[in-house]
Amino acid sequence: MALFAADGERVADRGASEPPGPAAAAELRNLLSEVAAPAAVGHRIVHSGPRLTGHTVIDARVRALLADVADLAPLHVTPALRMVDAARELLPDVPHVACFDTVFHKDLPAPARTYAVPERWRAEYGLRRYGFHGLSYAWALQRTAQALGRPVDDLQVVLAHLGGGCSACAVRNGRSVDTTMGLTPLEGLVMSRRSGSLDPGALLWLQRQHGLSTDELDDTLHRHSGLLGLSGTSGDTRDLVRARAEGDDAAALALATFTLSCRRGIASMAASLDRLDALVFTGEIGEDQPEVREEICSALTVLGVQGGLHVPELEDLMREGLRRVDGAGGGVPVLVVATGETQQIAAETRRVLGTADGTR
Repeated sequence: MALFAADGERVADRGASEPPGPAAAAELRNLLSEVAAPAAVGHRIVHSGPRLTGHTVIDARVRALLADVADLAPLHVTPALRMVDAARELLPDVPHVACFDTVFHKDLPAPARTYAVPERWRAEYGLRRYGFHGLSYAWALQRTAQALGRPVDDLQVVLAHLGGGCSACAVRNGRSVDTTMGLTPLEGLVMSRRSGSLDPGALLWLQRQHGLSTDELDDTLHRHSGLLGLSGTSGDTRDLVRARAEGDDAAALALATFTLSCRRGIASMAASLDRLDALVFTGEIGEDQPEVREEICSALTVLGVQGGLHVPELEDLMREGLRRVDGAGGGVPVLVVATGETQQIAAETRRVLGTADGTR
């Protein structure tokens, strides 16, 4: 939770390591007792579903549509809706705006959003690629344009959001044209606790030959796979870098598998571009794990990306918001952008309401 002034200054914030639970209302009430009353509330909603294609004010209809798509991103939407309900109850007289991670990708070209399945599945069930991390990508794209001194609509870049969830996105002339996540945030890169892409035949095999239920598969793929599943100890790259240095072979395999997954994802996104103007890292891992950045970039010479990256001080990065970290060898520019999802939510909320004035 964060409160922003009209000039974008962060006035106050509260963070938690767990998703919103039954205590969400009390936590919000405590924050509101210490700050000026907000003029509006913006909510990050990961999945918009098929019927909401833009950031929008939350009313009864929108709230019902969000409930209908909660199963498409169960780790995110259900906890977020708890916060929506708590905030609407505590602040009934101000507008509440849903800001979607999917909106950045709403104009994906047909070949990029379409799965190779029968038309009935696509038409009746709505099976398609949505893409996620859009709020993070929107923020990082604007910062990248500023850093390179070029307009957004003249850039072709690959953006990599690496955190608890991980994805990559190809941006051509300001528009998302491909991304690694799909119908749900489970597809794509190896993540902290999520598996990323897996042979669909493996899931059928696990069900048929080993009797795993849908609930078992869901829980394991979302919560016990990824870096945690590979290492057996942690889904945090900082822990794994330390463990690898101490000779932990499982940690070394987890990091090697993760960085290979990232390189595959970045390279596949570059295939949707004519050129690569920059590779951009954001997200908690992207901004705060120089070993991971180095291991990804040093093995991407096929794309003109080089290793030997500079390592900015995290305090400087957080203060300035971005740093260019590629060396002097003339390779593709590599940038690190501090994660700005909350700032982007504030900006999108003001845009929806048309309130870019002096109010909070």
